[in-house]
Amino acid sequence: MPVCDLVLPCRDEAPALAALLPLVPEEFAVIVVDNGSSDDTAEVARRLGARVLREPVPGYGAAVHAGLLAATHDHVAFMDGDGSFDPAELLPLLEDVRSGRFDMAVGRRRPVERGVWPWHARAGNAVILAWLRRRIGIEVHDIAPIRVSGRAELLSLGVEDRRFGYPVELLQKVALAGWRVSERDVTYHPRAEGTRSKVSGSVRGTVRAARDFWKVLER
Repeated sequence: MPVCDLVLPCRDEAPALAALLPLVPEEFAVIVVDNGSSDDTAEVARRLGARVLREPVPGYGAAVHAGLLAATHDHVAFMDGDGSFDPAELLPLLEDVRSGRFDMAVGRRRPVERGVWPWHARAGNAVILAWLRRRIGIEVHDIAPIRVSGRAELLSLGVEDRRFGYPVELLQKVALAGWRVSERDVTYHPRAEGTRSKVSGSVRGTVRAARDFWKVLER
């Protein structure tokens, strides 16, 4: 029986979802947030038992927030729906939070092979995290690509960014609120064939995301 919602923000991820959704552990109730797909993302998700929401406002933060509002369990998890993560690796993160030891648990990407995490995306991530550690002292090494927390507690933070800056603002507010955060290594696989990252899939995408990150840092 599910004890946690799993929000998957998606845009044109039908090929990934077909392989990913059957692997989700029974502890999670899946919410797929379709953020403007032109393929059959929504149809694939419904066929495989996921709850589907449509979020017309473009942006990672918009999709994540829509899923958070729709969640009904006390705990909520977030993960990309592109097939790059193994949903079973959410279970230790969920246990960290449900046990009461931590307020949020996040994953730190460990690529399974060269080229999975392009140099431009890795470099941008490192710069942002170095800034955050120096500015607010948060001791994490990735921008929370997968994470678990309490639903009500996350809503209370009031994260406002609706674009790619969402995870950076989240980490800032988590640190300022004094949350206890655990970080665990998670394997980072190649995206599902037939899909493309909106961020790391190109230098242009990485630059666009970095611009959103810096807007948050400058507030």
